[in-house]
Amino acid sequence: MNILDRYHAMDYGPAPEARNEADAWLAARDFGKALFIGGDWKAASGGKTFETSEPSSGKLLAKVSDANAADIDAAVAAATKALPKWSASSCYQRAKVLYAIGRAMQRHQRLFAVLETIDNGKPIRESRDIDVPLAIRHFIHHAGWAQALDRDFPGQKGVGVVGQIIPWNFPLLMLAWKIAPALAAGCTVVLKPAEFTPLTAILFAEICERAGVPKGVVNIVQGGPEAGAAIVNHPGIQKIAFTGSSEVGKIIRKATAGSGKKLSLELGGKSAFIVFEDADLDSAVEGLVDGIWFNQGQVCCAGSRLLVQEGIAEALIAKVKTRMSRLRVGSPLDKNTDIGPLVDLTQLDRVKGLVAEGARQGAICWQPDAALPSSGYYHLPTLATGVSPANILAQEEVFGPVLATMTFRNTEEAIELANNTRYGLAASVWSENVNLALHVAPQLKAGVVWVNGTNMFDAACGFGGYRESGFGREGGREGMFEYLSAKLPLGPVIKPATLSAQPAEQSDGDAIDRTAKLFIGGKQVRPDGNYSLAIATAKGKLAGEVGLGSRKDIRDAVSAARACKGWPEATAYNRSQVLYYLAENLSGRAGEFAARLTELTGASAKAARDEVDQSIERLFLYAGLADKFEGRVHQPPARTVTLALHEPVGVVGIVAPDTSPLLGLISLVAPALAMGNTVVAVPSERHPLLATDLYQVIEYSDVPAGAINIVTGRSAELASVLAKHDDVDGLWVFADADTCAKAEAESIGNLKRVWSGNGRGLDWASDEAAGDAFLRRAVEVKNVWVPYGD
Repeated sequence: MNILDRYHAMDYGPAPEARNEADAWLAARDFGKALFIGGDWKAASGGKTFETSEPSSGKLLAKVSDANAADIDAAVAAATKALPKWSASSCYQRAKVLYAIGRAMQRHQRLFAVLETIDNGKPIRESRDIDVPLAIRHFIHHAGWAQALDRDFPGQKGVGVVGQIIPWNFPLLMLAWKIAPALAAGCTVVLKPAEFTPLTAILFAEICERAGVPKGVVNIVQGGPEAGAAIVNHPGIQKIAFTGSSEVGKIIRKATAGSGKKLSLELGGKSAFIVFEDADLDSAVEGLVDGIWFNQGQVCCAGSRLLVQEGIAEALIAKVKTRMSRLRVGSPLDKNTDIGPLVDLTQLDRVKGLVAEGARQGAICWQPDAALPSSGYYHLPTLATGVSPANILAQEEVFGPVLATMTFRNTEEAIELANNTRYGLAASVWSENVNLALHVAPQLKAGVVWVNGTNMFDAACGFGGYRESGFGREGGREGMFEYLSAKLPLGPVIKPATLSAQPAEQSDGDAIDRTAKLFIGGKQVRPDGNYSLAIATAKGKLAGEVGLGSRKDIRDAVSAARACKGWPEATAYNRSQVLYYLAENLSGRAGEFAARLTELTGASAKAARDEVDQSIERLFLYAGLADKFEGRVHQPPARTVTLALHEPVGVVGIVAPDTSPLLGLISLVAPALAMGNTVVAVPSERHPLLATDLYQVIEYSDVPAGAINIVTGRSAELASVLAKHDDVDGLWVFADADTCAKAEAESIGNLKRVWSGNGRGLDWASDEAAGDAFLRRAVEVKNVWVPYGD
């Protein structure tokens, strides 16, 4: 055999990571007392345990305390007791604790990495080089946010006791994403790890002891569904942060409806990996390996849908198959392993079942000719071609090493295919033409877009999704806001609307009787049901009648809002000009609106004129901010920039209050419009004539048809319709507590973002009822990662 033959015959030898330190830690630990509550280690009060096993072999690793509702009560009590002192501590004191946690994790990072690989099954290269260093980065990064809190987040305070539930695919990293910003904000924490992967959370609790974290500030409770449900439903918790499946996210959204708890959900995904014909194919293939076979595909943002331009499809698929044939499947502790086992037998069975169903539906599923280890939960990397857009492999989150492939002809078709999913977490765009990539990125319904790269994360850059991928962001400035709250100027409790008595007689005056119509698609239209609602003056006389809107009217209004492309695509400067013009035209009729306010509400002439003037001022405010509430550019520690773009939420439903009926309506509609959203507004049920009087102002203020749609009627009924409508992207409700709670519960169809007053009004005249707090609710933050250099 000559040298060249020997060279080609060479193969990787085993390169196992030593596990003796991890095994020693496992042997020395009493996992029957694995609940970390109030700074002490405790057994579950019910005496129950659950087993955690090694995915590569199925062997038992430990029997871990299984918390019940009583244990969650104890953890919340400990967090509540620790909260006043922790939240009152100086920013510098909290920063020192976060830094100490990060430094202590650095000293034990190899133990963390080996434990993570043993417990989860991910290759040691990933846990060693990605998960653990990034978890450490989060704590050190957020030490900086802790110290800068008063400067960078004026008027904001921690929300209080936070309940956090994390998944099994990135146990330590998800823990860091949750705990670091919570502690920086001054919150205390009750965190539940996944049952499959409890070990690194237990080691982290030991780190908290060593790093000087005050007792009760961090509480870690191992357990199953009972513990998770107890956290979600506990009245002593002010915020829930959950990462997991969309199905469970919907259950949590419904369970917390009406509770007033702040909620952030980071859920599933079906991310598109788009390769244009001018892309560097070899680089794209390597990116694809990272995008779908990283962590065995058990990644919420996995690039599981390959969309490739027709002209290069054959060449790219050939390269992908060649690369797949060289992926090494084996022991996760071997440094040469590319793909380890799935986390559990149940997950393996699920992936197998989805692949079989995808094949039954017409997909051609190809796997490399490779042997699997004799024990453990392994699945070969799988490439599915001939996949239709409706195939289960193109629509459902497989959460395994399975790639579904489709082709496209042009840019428009690529965008349409990419957005053909109920999810909206991440996407990758591959093209040597940066102009093309940056043209496509803003049009993708995804919270994160990577250009010529994939699976790039950093503590300075927000991460999170749209649609059924959840709402809220983790990391970066926007991630800090998830654990902070500003005190809004609360008004009185809103009472449920009651059917008022029919006004007996016409109001004074000789005006010709008319019934105000609805305003949909830039036109005044009759309600579908041809019913009307009598509106009384403050003296009980008939002021006029308005159309009684119904489900079909909301449907038409949402369709008009969705069809209005001119408003969201307009420049911020153009939107600013229209809002200024709207204010200008309202100003020209200020006396008329003030008289109407006095007639309907009984307000004094001065109070009515003040409300009109404040409404005009609000329009001026948001006109001026339309081109100033901008995104940011982040510089993570890599050769890339991250563009944190502010995008409109989409179609926003607004249910306006009865109090300050003109100012309240404009205070909600104006920020939504300023950020490029289209609006379906339900005005005050008692005083809707103020909104119908606005029709003419809107019509001659250059507002595009469909940008503002107004449907009068019963607030509670129409709020429910908006909540259930899956083409509504956001919903703001200021009504009685039952209406608000019902809107939150019924929003789970598409997990739209809901902002409710929880049955309380606002002092709409106050300065706090305007500005950035409202604008933040009117935008989604999309992080676009753009690498640079050779």
